[in-house]
Amino acid sequence: MDPDAVDDSLILDALFGNSPQGVYVLDSEHRVLRYNAAGRGVRNLPPEDIIGHTIEEFAPEFAPDKIKGLVDEALSTGRPLRNRLVRGRAPSDPEHTMTVEISLFPVRDPRDGTTAVVAVLEDVSEREAAAERLAVLGRVHRTVGSTLDIDRTAEELVTALVPDFADAAGVDLIDEPPAGWGRREPGPVPSDTPLRRVAYAPATAPRTLREKGDSKAFPYPTPYTQALADAEARLVQVEPGMSWLGADPDGLAPLVETGVHSMIVAPLVAQEAVLGLLSLYRHRSKPFNEKDLEVARQAASAGAAHLANARSYRREHMVASALQRRLQPGTLPQLSAAETSHVYLPESAGGDWYDVIPLSGARVALVVGDVNGHGIEAAATMGQLRLSLRALALRDLEPDELLTHLDEVASLLDPPSPTCGAHVATCAIAVYDPVSRLCTAVRAGHPAPVIVDPDGAPLELDVPEGPPLGEGGGRAYTPASVTLASGSVLALYTNGLVTSRDGACEDARQVLARVLASTTLPLRELCDAAVYRLAPSREDDAVLLVARTQELPDERVADWTLPADPSVVGTARRLVEQQLQAWDLGEQAYTTELVASELVTNAVRYGKGPIRLRLIHDTGRLLTEVTDASNASPYIRQARESDEGGRGLFIVMQVCSRWGVRHSRRDKTIWAEQRL
Repeated sequence: MDPDAVDDSLILDALFGNSPQGVYVLDSEHRVLRYNAAGRGVRNLPPEDIIGHTIEEFAPEFAPDKIKGLVDEALSTGRPLRNRLVRGRAPSDPEHTMTVEISLFPVRDPRDGTTAVVAVLEDVSEREAAAERLAVLGRVHRTVGSTLDIDRTAEELVTALVPDFADAAGVDLIDEPPAGWGRREPGPVPSDTPLRRVAYAPATAPRTLREKGDSKAFPYPTPYTQALADAEARLVQVEPGMSWLGADPDGLAPLVETGVHSMIVAPLVAQEAVLGLLSLYRHRSKPFNEKDLEVARQAASAGAAHLANARSYRREHMVASALQRRLQPGTLPQLSAAETSHVYLPESAGGDWYDVIPLSGARVALVVGDVNGHGIEAAATMGQLRLSLRALALRDLEPDELLTHLDEVASLLDPPSPTCGAHVATCAIAVYDPVSRLCTAVRAGHPAPVIVDPDGAPLELDVPEGPPLGEGGGRAYTPASVTLASGSVLALYTNGLVTSRDGACEDARQVLARVLASTTLPLRELCDAAVYRLAPSREDDAVLLVARTQELPDERVADWTLPADPSVVGTARRLVEQQLQAWDLGEQAYTTELVASELVTNAVRYGKGPIRLRLIHDTGRLLTEVTDASNASPYIRQARESDEGGRGLFIVMQVCSRWGVRHSRRDKTIWAEQRL
């Protein structure tokens, strides 16, 4: 076809008569000079209602102010404007909201210089709706699941959907006891299963089906119970008089009262198990459609995955916390060496632990440790270390040797949290002797203890920091000792106590020392005051173990030095008898004399002189100790009927509740304990 033979009028007629796009010619006063009657939004409108009229007159709800501003800009600049989005209600269908992409092209009449604007409008409602649906899903994936808290995750889900996608949204989860927070079995959910409302948006919404925190079953039969039964999302139209609304007229009345006309009920399904329901409501002009239903399905799927993770975390956290509590010592023993109290804050189910271990010679070991990591693995590791430490303490090892052996045990364990370093745990031990009032402390990568004297003045005890447990590699731990006055306060703690909510831990030791300066207060009050002042972070466990030292009076201790001669055995028996009479313990005389004579005989025969015999009248027990300069340890053997000896320690074991050997760098002590 010859281009010159084409009549421009034919092209214009085709454009204005058949184009699916809306085409309008506007004069400088914004009046319509010509338009495409086939364009969406103006179909079936009489031409006289449009020709000669402004958009504000024939389409008052289609953003007239915005269109007027665009036309004025095109007229004033003389430059085209392209692809501007405008949203409003179509004049031919006021119930329908549409989005158009408008381009404006100014034209000037060469004859008289007048200016007009050609406006081309393309309906992009579906394209924009699809983009909005993708934006909703993007917001769900971006914002939901920022924490492992169930309620917070549910709140994030409804907030991501309201108000852009739904006018209101709620999340209801199957109400289970705490012990049941775990994976649910696949299959339908009975209609009488209670669900707990954990989130609803917007917060200012009028009366809803249920308030946040309510736990009850949904009315039956309704779309809610149907979605629970078959785990299928459903799009539901809401109109007064619908049969399912009669299942609970009063309970479901808010749906009608608030003008809800369409709703989506989507089950929250993770690993084929129904966790609850996501309910979406609309009362805006545009109801939900099938494409919205698919968006709701995907949003519910993403939310369910995060909720399942949060529930698994809660279950693991509960199991770890229960295991951790079970592995802690519980009620602390009442000892004459020291009065003790503690604070245990299991905020993150980590591996912090404490212990108070009675030792021979009326001594006591105070222990605080911190396992690297959190969760069940950390709690299990904590239990292994604590029990190992107790077993080693029964061997009466020196504090530094105790940590060395505990480091060997830790090196055989895998770190609970490899990302936090190779070490397994840190630990601090303080051993206090109420007879000598000597306190010996040693630490493995752990904070040093805080000590104040009876007047509240801080005492400096420079305890060298040894390597953490699991990293020692055979390196020695160096102890430090100090003599404490009776009534001094000693505190061991974990890092969680001295790391505040803002992450700072500077001067925390000084703050703790100032709190402990009130040495006459009950220890429980001191522990609480320390927590209030230090305000530890809730991101980590915290332990504080506080002890007020006590002195064993001189009259409760009897001490004799004897030569290494067989004749001193009788002397030892007489000394023991006299001392027990003085303590008004005559009924224990025979047994104690027997124990003392056997231990002294053993020291004379196998040890090196001189021999030291000591009796300690402790609360509820009587201790007998014999010390000599030999390092050889005795052992129990089964004597034959023909043997004249070899039964001494066996007899001691039979008449006493406990016995053992305590080594020092200069000598050894065999001790035996009788319960009073």
